[in-house]
Amino acid sequence: MSREVHVRFCEGLGVKLLRSTHPYIRILTAFVYLAVILDVFSRKVVGWAISVRIDTELTRAALRMAIETRCPPKGCIHHSDRGVQYASHTYVDDLKASNFQISMSRKGNPYDNAWAESFIKTLKSEEVYLWDYKTFEDVKKRIPYFIEDVYNEKRLHSALGYCPPNEYELLVARKDNNRQTLLTSQALCV
Repeated sequence: MSREVHVRFCEGLGVKLLRSTHPYIRILTAFVYLAVILDVFSRKVVGWAISVRIDTELTRAALRMAIETRCPPKGCIHHSDRGVQYASHTYVDDLKASNFQISMSRKGNPYDNAWAESFIKTLKSEEVYLWDYKTFEDVKKRIPYFIEDVYNEKRLHSALGYCPPNEYELLVARKDNNRQTLLTSQALCV
């Protein structure tokens, strides 16, 4: 399914599409891993977790955050790459328990998860490569700041009319509230 079809499908039916990925961040003596879940509609990072281990618990922590912050509707599509963390029985059970529709990238096709990969490129070029992370604590301090205070709050997206994700969601919510008020008042006038 093409990107445009996914977006139209999600917007038209009110179904949300969440995409996930897990990049690594180099520190002096090892790697640190970040699991990320994005809401495709607003490009907002809605779930994330940081760990020194790339395992199912890392991805489950990001999923729990996404579920708590979004309360996704039944049938919400969760798309990921084919990593073993996302294919594990416990992760799939968590998705099923929250009534997600499960989707995974086709074998050898990174374009299926382009939104998540685009976020990783932004994270690395605008944050990771600019800092000299030495410890796990450095990563735990800087990455949450970048996600919450820079990316979700200030980072402009051409696909969102040059709005940051949080502002875009507010604008859409206002527009929907105005439409609902208009529909309600019209119904009362009949």
